[in-house]
Amino acid sequence: MLFEYFIFGVAAFVMTGAQCEMTEVFAEAGSQAVLPCKCSSSYSYSPSIIWTKVNSGTVWRKQKSGLQHWGSSWYPKGLQRARCPHSQFERGDCSLEINNVREEDGGVYSCKVESGHKVTENVISLRIIKVSVSQSVAIWGTEVSVSCKVTPWPYGAGVQWMLNSSPFVPLTGIPSVEGVVKERATEKLTGNWTCMVGYKGKQGRASATLTVKGIIQPSKDNTKVYAAVGSEVTLPCVFSSGLIPSSSAWEKLKPGSGFNKPAPGRLPASFSPSSPSTQPSLDNSASLREVGFEDEGRYRCSGIVEGQRLTRNIQLVVAKIESSITSKKKGSMALICKLTDTSEVTDYEWVHVVYDNNGTQSFESIQKGKTLSISKVSEENRGEWTCRFSGKEGILGNVTYQVQLMSGLSGQKSSSLSHNTAAVVGLSILLVVLLLILVQMYKNHQRRKRIFQYPALETIVHTTSNEREERERNREKK
Repeated sequence: MLFEYFIFGVAAFVMTGAQCEMTEVFAEAGSQAVLPCKCSSSYSYSPSIIWTKVNSGTVWRKQKSGLQHWGSSWYPKGLQRARCPHSQFERGDCSLEINNVREEDGGVYSCKVESGHKVTENVISLRIIKVSVSQSVAIWGTEVSVSCKVTPWPYGAGVQWMLNSSPFVPLTGIPSVEGVVKERATEKLTGNWTCMVGYKGKQGRASATLTVKGIIQPSKDNTKVYAAVGSEVTLPCVFSSGLIPSSSAWEKLKPGSGFNKPAPGRLPASFSPSSPSTQPSLDNSASLREVGFEDEGRYRCSGIVEGQRLTRNIQLVVAKIESSITSKKKGSMALICKLTDTSEVTDYEWVHVVYDNNGTQSFESIQKGKTLSISKVSEENRGEWTCRFSGKEGILGNVTYQVQLMSGLSGQKSSSLSHNTAAVVGLSILLVVLLLILVQMYKNHQRRKRIFQYPALETIVHTTSNEREERERNREKK
């Protein structure tokens, strides 16, 4: 390379009045490269221009007569891959445009402009940058490499990687060697990779896209899903389009088990996969029909794709509201919003849900804080109280509690009194009825007692009555 520069330098200075400039140009493979060449716009007649590449001969030349000529490799099948636009000559611009540059186009070029006895020569080093990935579509967990190739390579150049317009920090902590990044494929590697090369004050760049397929929902491991006690919740597990996992399964991980080798536990009774394992599907989500506070913890979804087991851990965070009576005399109580994991919670908000006669829902009494104190439980503040908990990215979830008017709380003294009055009236009526029944039974008893004191009289009365009945029967027969 140094020898080539030396040859061009010597050739330029041997000529009388020669001027020589050396320029670095970077171009991405497949793009258009512009090799600069300044020429004077004050020529009295048309100059001759010749573009050559070291070890490859003529690229393009124009004689003073205006006749043009292309090198055989630059005019394949009548297509002009290299040209100098005539419209730029009047501006003193004799730059060469090369379309759809290839790696083999990299090298040293010379632009020589001759007008009379004045010769101007520019030397340009064209370097082609190409970014390639070992597999454009990688499966999560497999090894993938992204390489940056520069032809010819500028020794001493600085290389920096950008991923989705942000500086890339190696996940393994090992920096790239000679422009090559090697990592285990994860969702963090998905996107546009850009290699930026800096050399002698010039900078070039090239890009390539890497797609990592696997479990796309949730997009990252240990995603938290929030649910209220008694509600139904879905644990998402969706694979990338085109990936149909086999042997898909769900497990609940035991508390305290490590992330590298988590120990499986028992799934809740209300746990239900969305689709049977006998019917492979992209969507392997599962649901809990009725969440219990004890159902909190980590769950793992897994499936085999192309011989690689893909997994995703999901943490279920359960919320509930606990109530306590702070003062029976004053009729006050406290509601506490409790979650099994508060690491992402930054704010609590209490909302009173009110319904009118038409069933329309409205919200009142918005308060902040994890604990809600109700100083007086009355008709105004009874009903639904909802605790909303939020994080940095917005509302995470909510849980609702129903406040009822209970004995011993505010407003219950009058209620208790009315209940006691009704009970006393009822007992009084019952006692009066029982007393009347006893009096009647006593009268009947006394009457029988008086009759039994004269048995002879009772016999006479009974005999007379029988004889009367006998005479009436005989009269009817006649």
